[in-house]
Amino acid sequence: MGAPAPLGDANSARVRCHTPSRKARLADFIFVAEFVGAIDQGTTSTRCMIFDHDGKEVARHQMEHDQLLPRPGWVEHDPVQILEHAHETLNKALDKADLRANDLAALGLANQRETIVIWDPSNGRPYLNAIVWQDLRSDKIVSQLEAEGQGGLVRGKTGLPLATYFSAGKLKWALANVDGLARAAAHGRALFGTIDTWLLWNLTGGTRGGEHVTDVTNASRTQLMDLQTLKWDAELLNLFGAPQEMLPEIRPSSGSFGHVPSAFLGDDRTPASEGVAIGADLGDQHAAMIGQLCTRPGEAKNTYGTGNFLVMNTGSAPVRSEHGLLTTLCYQMSGQAPQYALEGPVAVTGAAVQWLRDQLGIIKHASEVEALAREVTDNGGVYFVPAFSGLFAPYWRSDARGVIVGLTRSSNRAHLARAALEAIGFQTQDVLLAMEKDLGTKLKCLKVDGGITANDLCMQLQADISGIAVSKPVIAETTSLGAAYAAGCSVGFWPGLEELRDLWLEERRWEPTWEQARRQMAYHRWQKAIERALSWPP
Repeated sequence: MGAPAPLGDANSARVRCHTPSRKARLADFIFVAEFVGAIDQGTTSTRCMIFDHDGKEVARHQMEHDQLLPRPGWVEHDPVQILEHAHETLNKALDKADLRANDLAALGLANQRETIVIWDPSNGRPYLNAIVWQDLRSDKIVSQLEAEGQGGLVRGKTGLPLATYFSAGKLKWALANVDGLARAAAHGRALFGTIDTWLLWNLTGGTRGGEHVTDVTNASRTQLMDLQTLKWDAELLNLFGAPQEMLPEIRPSSGSFGHVPSAFLGDDRTPASEGVAIGADLGDQHAAMIGQLCTRPGEAKNTYGTGNFLVMNTGSAPVRSEHGLLTTLCYQMSGQAPQYALEGPVAVTGAAVQWLRDQLGIIKHASEVEALAREVTDNGGVYFVPAFSGLFAPYWRSDARGVIVGLTRSSNRAHLARAALEAIGFQTQDVLLAMEKDLGTKLKCLKVDGGITANDLCMQLQADISGIAVSKPVIAETTSLGAAYAAGCSVGFWPGLEELRDLWLEERRWEPTWEQARRQMAYHRWQKAIERALSWPP
């Protein structure tokens, strides 16, 4: 991999436009490069998408990576495989669109947030597999810190509870358990970051001057950054034993993150003197907020993937949750104040459908779950709490485990499939109710995105369980779109987020059909199932 091109002024090389007024029309802009790309590195796959100036998809390529489960409760990824897939998806997406690298005004990056990578900067080799956000191996660490009364300190500075979900406990575990790692870190021979940091370092040159950076959204999920100063906090670093020298530089979400050198893209694509500017870096859920254009306080979206992530924009000041939600960064555009959010993450939703496929074998493909669930008119009294990695918001119980309750002789696989889809809706309702209590207002419409929004029954159940309308945009892959929007704004390809609001178009809306009495009874039984999932012995 060649050395990265100098950063310089990305606008001068790629975009020609006049300075817009607030109400300037997007069509008034004249561009040299006509497209923006985005790499979305998720929990189960890596996707690259290319968009045009109207926010329409031009091409995509996606690759799944291995899910490594070496011990009960441990979840790992191979960071080298993820890097290879980032390279391949970017090149193949360009190939599908018959584009060269210099047809891209900028490239945005979104990633799976709390998953960590630690590597040797001298050779680029990871010291261990990436520890995934679902991993439970730091349970004893966070339990001990909670018992020592450190939970208030951590929540006060970061807006996050002590939980296995976040990065700092994983780093503390690695420093204590990987031979030689603590010594290497003390001597500057170990770099740490979430997946975005690992990819950015490699994409911008790696051992030949790669950028060791992250953005405020990813940094906010490590439990090492102060939510208001947007800097690494010395007290938190000391608490988790994290050497500052391991940590990346924190930057705004939309701005300059270096260049992808032409060598990474293939020598035949573009002149060697050029590369692609990386103009954005965001955690996946924060990118989806931009993709859904939830840029004003009170606007919310729910992303359905491996887990569910319901996020509401709360504006320029953090709102402290009293009901089990996370106070977090929403995003920060270059030169602007940060925007904050409340978030309710749910660990297992789409992954429950994968479990039906991979572990139980009652379906061969995830897409079959809807047809199977439609074979019955209700769940037959069966409730499925897929607490495979404990329960996240609003419960935060790492001692919870998955349960299936209400089985009778007449229960069948269709009832279980329907219960899995209902569990997605019930877990979202848990978060919606907590958000309503924190903010004193009820959401009237929930914007949704992610793969399972293609499941018509699941979305109808979401509307029925929650009692509010559910709205899906034309482009459901809003994580990729949001990363592209943020990158494009950083180089002037688009004038700003507010000017993009007219590009959001609704594809489908689901209205509630259940009566209130049915909704209340179903949720009451769901809460009883939750009670049975709690306090399982290790």
